Amino acid sequence: MSKRDEIVEIAKSQIGYREGSNNDTKYGDWYGLPDQPWCAMFVSWCANQVGISNDIIQPFAYCPTGYNWFRIKGQGTRDHIRPDKGDIIFFIWSGNSSPDHVGIVEYVDGNTVHTIEGNRSDKVSRFSYNI
Repeated sequence: MSKRDEIVEIAKSQIGYREGSNNDTKYGDWYGLPDQPWCAMFVSWCANQVGISNDIIQPFAYCPTGYNWFRIKGQGTRDHIRPDKGDIIFFIWSGNSSPDHVGIVEYVDGNTVHTIEGNRSDKVSRFSYNI
């Protein structure tokens, strides 16, 4: 099984996990930043659980930091590209110029990308978007 498959499988195993009060999660505890927004720490935790090295996915707790790290490595783009299973996908929702949410691509079906994301509605869930 490839690392792409493994990170998707570990993310799938977390679907339904809910945060406790005040953003309390095992992902924040693992990262060392309890009670904080945790979408990025969820992605980092998943990568760590399957042994993806820090030079492939560096642990991050803040979306702009993670995105900038990938961009500096030549792996981050603002262009709308066709993602692949296991990719890290960043979202800009607040009208800012920096990403404010992140998830893992579960699969792509036609023009729809299916993701697994932490800290959406206070839990780990699946979502789908038009590419």
